[in-house]
Amino acid sequence: MKYLLFFLLVGYVLWRWRDAQARRGAAPPPKQAEQSQTIEMVACAHCGVHLPVVQALTVRSAYFCSAAHQKAHGA
Repeated sequence: MKYLLFFLLVGYVLWRWRDAQARRGAAPPPKQAEQSQTIEMVACAHCGVHLPVVQALTVRSAYFCSAAHQKAHGA
């Protein structure tokens, strides 16, 4: 009887250890949209700071980071 309890205890410990190892190593894979998403960056024609093209002000194919730099550059 004591051997049966010993083997049950060892089996339970091994089962819990393998379950914990499986949970720790199984990270969810990153989503496809997050992997392939890129943002086009442009440089301000006045100061050279890089910013996303969607946030830039565009005048005659020149990009600016702010309206003040656009005015200062003379565009």
